[in-house]
Amino acid sequence: MVQIHAPSDAAIRHLAEVLRAGGLVAVPTETVYGLAANGLDAVACQRIFAAKDRPADDPLILHLLEAEQVTRIAHWSEAGQRLADAFWPGPLTLVLEKLEIVPDVVTAGLGSVAVRVPAHPVIRRLLEACDLPLAAPSANPFGYVSPTCVEHVVEGLGGRIEHVLDGGPCEVGLESTIVDLRDPSRPVLLRPGGITAEALEQVLGVSLARASIAQREAGPQTAPGQLSRHYSPRTRIHLHEKLPDELVARPAGVEALLFLTRPSVEEAPTHWRWLSDTGSLEQAASRLFATLRELDRAGFEAIHAELAPQSGLGVALNDRLRRAANQD
Repeated sequence: MVQIHAPSDAAIRHLAEVLRAGGLVAVPTETVYGLAANGLDAVACQRIFAAKDRPADDPLILHLLEAEQVTRIAHWSEAGQRLADAFWPGPLTLVLEKLEIVPDVVTAGLGSVAVRVPAHPVIRRLLEACDLPLAAPSANPFGYVSPTCVEHVVEGLGGRIEHVLDGGPCEVGLESTIVDLRDPSRPVLLRPGGITAEALEQVLGVSLARASIAQREAGPQTAPGQLSRHYSPRTRIHLHEKLPDELVARPAGVEALLFLTRPSVEEAPTHWRWLSDTGSLEQAASRLFATLRELDRAGFEAIHAELAPQSGLGVALNDRLRRAANQD
């Protein structure tokens, strides 16, 4: 039976021992909850794949306490240091050429490894206590909506894991931005996230190349979150630049409406939901996965969702919605 641990000093010490012994612990980050294992223990990392039903060709992200630790597992660069100085700890993952110490199971047999320094204080305490790089993909069955609170973790993996460390709801709510930095002169945005492309380009002083989903699926997966269908509820999603008037006018029925911003009505119908009360994209991002899960549990036959403006954080929001809606 899964045990939920409050983040006391004693619990942190105990869970650090669990990880050092090759066990699994679901942990909070500022993005989503992750399923953590010792990232240098191949057998422990294989347990992550088994618990999630995750395909072996989908690599893991290694989480570190400090940027200085990157050189223990990967080749570093001046461009990487600039990004680390600007955005770490935070929701940014860098793909780098790996060192031999990193097991092949972590990297799907590739010569690259994805790394980040998370900001959430609870996982940082755990990283300090265990003194290990932690592999930690999202703590949910592979392909389903990512978990942003303890309840989501227990709902998806409660029968498969023994330990969950409670850090409260995730603040960012979307997975990290991923940048391929193996060639520092030509950085590639692999997945949009909480750190926008504009912010990254300002620090790097160069434009980011942007790999299409088709390009990313055509070759080996150098980082997680590259598939065209991912983060998906069981309920079919239809996307709209703006929800059509004829849908908005319908009475409550078997299809749900998901607005970006709260509509200006005194009392909303029971089949309406929204991601932000004020139009804040940050609030919309933090609520997206929890709202998709709520609608999925409600038994609607379909969800009609409104896209965000295609700029800034809206790019990441739309990326997750499009993958969730893809039926391929």
